[in-house]
Amino acid sequence: MAAGDFRWNEHNIEHAQKHGCTIDEIEAVASRPVHGYPRKIGNGKFRVVGRGVGDRIVEVIFVRDDDDTMYVIHAQQISTRRRRRR
Repeated sequence: MAAGDFRWNEHNIEHAQKHGCTIDEIEAVASRPVHGYPRKIGNGKFRVVGRGVGDRIVEVIFVRDDDDTMYVIHAQQISTRRRRRR
């Protein structure tokens, strides 16, 4: 699945930044996920994990719109411990 454009609005921008991620960081992670991602997680949602700012690991959850844009519904840094559990 190739990365496309992103759809941002007040709601998902606010939610993404609430967890300390920047829009640029989220787009970079979703556009260049690590091997094995994106993964379908149900209900039309996808999960990607990749390197964010300062080499931190960031998880991004998104849905695909009908026009193939990505609508980010969640983004946050994840710990090594949490990464291993998934």
